[in-house]
Amino acid sequence: MKLGITGLKGSGKNTLFEAFTGLSHDSSAYKGEDRIGTVKVPDERVDFLSNMYQPKKTTYAQVQFFLPFTKSLSGNQNKDENVWSQIRNCDAIINVVRNFKAYGEKDPEPLKDFESLDQEFILSDLIIVEKRLERIAQDRQRGKKNIPEEISLLNQCQKYLNDNIPLRTDKSLQEAQLLKGFAFLSLKPVLILFNNEDDDMELPSINEAIKKENFMVIRGKLEQELAQMPEEDINEFLLEFDISESAMNRIIKASYDMSGLISFFTVGDDEVKAWTIKNNTNAQDAAGTIHTDFKKGFIRAEVLAYKDLLEAQTYNEARKKGSVRLEGKTYIVNDGDIINFRFNV
Repeated sequence: MKLGITGLKGSGKNTLFEAFTGLSHDSSAYKGEDRIGTVKVPDERVDFLSNMYQPKKTTYAQVQFFLPFTKSLSGNQNKDENVWSQIRNCDAIINVVRNFKAYGEKDPEPLKDFESLDQEFILSDLIIVEKRLERIAQDRQRGKKNIPEEISLLNQCQKYLNDNIPLRTDKSLQEAQLLKGFAFLSLKPVLILFNNEDDDMELPSINEAIKKENFMVIRGKLEQELAQMPEEDINEFLLEFDISESAMNRIIKASYDMSGLISFFTVGDDEVKAWTIKNNTNAQDAAGTIHTDFKKGFIRAEVLAYKDLLEAQTYNEARKKGSVRLEGKTYIVNDGDIINFRFNV
């Protein structure tokens, strides 16, 4: 999963990028360049399976944090579409909103700042919709056939965007396959991070529209210090500032939830590995995430729920209890399933 970090100037994007990735300016991208950091997804289930199988290799799921370089996002409409084109390649967006006082800056206005950047997403999407509808009209004049469903969806998008409503508010648009290629910014899942003072854990005043979004409060400076702290000092720091879980862990969990992602596992002496798929993925498509041959030659999936293995303590014991089962290609994979795919090509 790739998460794009956005926010207005002075919101603390770089600070939070370093909190999420543990990277500093000295070890990451140079000033004036995009910053990319890849982290493993903490998962106690992978830890347990690795201890059980003692494989040669243990592979966790990964999340990539992407912070594009931009000269200014000050609240005016950003004309650099290249910035947005890079964010369009991300699976979800983390919108960092300043909720702390900064020297030489006006008092924070988190609600206004979020709405300002969201409007830029809406405007950018509207331009794409209008260009596509114009192209379709030209093609029709040339006698080229069009797809009625695409036109209907684009008209629906245009109505929302003209009313300054982000497309993500309509779940049916999120599921529309014909819209996937447009990579609309306002259609992507968004997590709003209210970046607070070190001693402030309170949510700022928000309206009813924001309450329907995914959001959380974070103390960026503290989290940055935590990410770069020696292991032996971490527990004391957590207690002192009442931090129960790192920002990175919380962001990853929230991002998985809002993006509708789950994990299944493959196990063995060679490797224990976590695989990330969309919720409601069937067994045959899940097999395809490992290799196209697995999907093409799919026969059966041998499935064991993680909780059943945890209860049985060994795979053989789980099999004796009848917890290991064979499933067909239409089986919907559940979060935590341990799967051995049988295939023949």
